[in-house]
Amino acid sequence: MSEPNPYADGEYKWGPGQQDATPAYGYPQTPPPYQPTLPGGVPVPPQYPAGFGGVPTLTIGDISVVGDQILTPAGPMPLKGAVWNAMDMSRVEEKIPTVAIVLAVVFAVFCLLGLLFLLMKEKQTTGYVQVTVSSGGRHHSTLIPAGSPDTFYAVMNQVNYARTLSI
Repeated sequence: MSEPNPYADGEYKWGPGQQDATPAYGYPQTPPPYQPTLPGGVPVPPQYPAGFGGVPTLTIGDISVVGDQILTPAGPMPLKGAVWNAMDMSRVEEKIPTVAIVLAVVFAVFCLLGLLFLLMKEKQTTGYVQVTVSSGGRHHSTLIPAGSPDTFYAVMNQVNYARTLSI
């Protein structure tokens, strides 16, 4: 006894309960929209809808305040009642530069005077400042690279201004 041919009437039967070749749940109904790309295959950043035009009042990382909206890659949020936070995740490292070590070795023969070069220090700031905003049931976080010890204070000034706009 052989099984019936599923292609006999010209349409493939997907299974019980599906009369013709209709896509099942999770199967894309339409092809995805065209996604423009920049050179190198990098996707173009999302454009905000036409109703969100205007010049940004404030921009912190990828968070922008335009009119009475907060625009983020996750979508727009209402400005009124937004909760803003900033956290300093940077650190300052102090080390002896390579030039100082070389000069200390070269001038060590002169009455240990070269050891004074080991007192040279250089400071380097690494890490990020994290800014988060919550409003309208949404939450977004961004990281801003810390280039100097003053980065956190500059970002906090922007966050405090955003807090005054959110009242």
